[in-house]
Amino acid sequence: MANDLIIRPQVPATRPKTTLPGLIFGTKPRIIAKRGLLYLVAVFVLYFGVIGSMMHRIDANLDLSPPNPVDGGSHAVNMAEALILRETVENRWTANDPIFFPTAFHDNMPNFQRGMMRAISRFTMEMETQIGRLRGSSAIDNDLERATGLLQFPTDVWLFDFDQSLLPIQPADTQYAAAARALRAYNMRVAAGLAVFETRADALALAVERMAGELGSRAAIVDDHVSRDGFIIDFVSDDIFYFNKGMAYASYLLLRELGRDFEDTIRAQGLTRVWAQALESLREASQQKPLVVLNSSGANSFLANHLHLQGFYLKRAILQLDEITRVVRAN
Repeated sequence: MANDLIIRPQVPATRPKTTLPGLIFGTKPRIIAKRGLLYLVAVFVLYFGVIGSMMHRIDANLDLSPPNPVDGGSHAVNMAEALILRETVENRWTANDPIFFPTAFHDNMPNFQRGMMRAISRFTMEMETQIGRLRGSSAIDNDLERATGLLQFPTDVWLFDFDQSLLPIQPADTQYAAAARALRAYNMRVAAGLAVFETRADALALAVERMAGELGSRAAIVDDHVSRDGFIIDFVSDDIFYFNKGMAYASYLLLRELGRDFEDTIRAQGLTRVWAQALESLREASQQKPLVVLNSSGANSFLANHLHLQGFYLKRAILQLDEITRVVRAN
């Protein structure tokens, strides 16, 4: 019986090991959904917010000079080539980014690039029809014709455009890079004396007039939007603002270099001062850097109207460019 009274020590019960599936399926569905939502938000903010912001760049550097110019060619054509390659290669063309790219929700840079390409396209068209033809009536230069056509390609086409084909196609940035190569080929022939580059005053006047007309269409869009007296912050004002900023920036650089090409003509016509004033107006229009583009309602508002201010500089540049045209035609 003594043996029957022996008390054995009790071993504490151990909890069964919980496996990962047990943790998951043992957790309340509400907690799972909450954690999943938090992870999804964090990934979304990191991908589209942080990474997208790092890839978003508006390059309005006024000191830009072509890194590899054609010696003896046109300064303006060198600049057009440099701007195209900078935006399609160095800075990356974002205007055709699909919705799943980090920059999908950043539309200021795409609009800035579209505005730049519009100005370059207009300049190239004038090269094709005026400056690149002997007295505007000789045969069109093949390289200029090719460059002009390529720059008309839609800015938002990526690898696929199902309106055209189910197969992959050449994206917009590839087309623009090819246009830059065509401009370089033309400029190399200009340097070799094998292509036309007219420096007549009337050729300059026609080119300037049509570039001013393109700026005028953008100023009209500003007037139309401002006159609607909409909400102070909307989803259209910044699109218009950055498109115009890109156009004014590219126009400034192209006209600055075109002034070097036509330096003797501009001096002979007594246009040095007004040419510099037009460049200054375009410079001002291209260098505004608002944190948020505001569209305040009227002159009595204590808040800024960035579109109105930009439109003022665009209109001033247009008037100055129109004066250049009138002076040349009067002489």
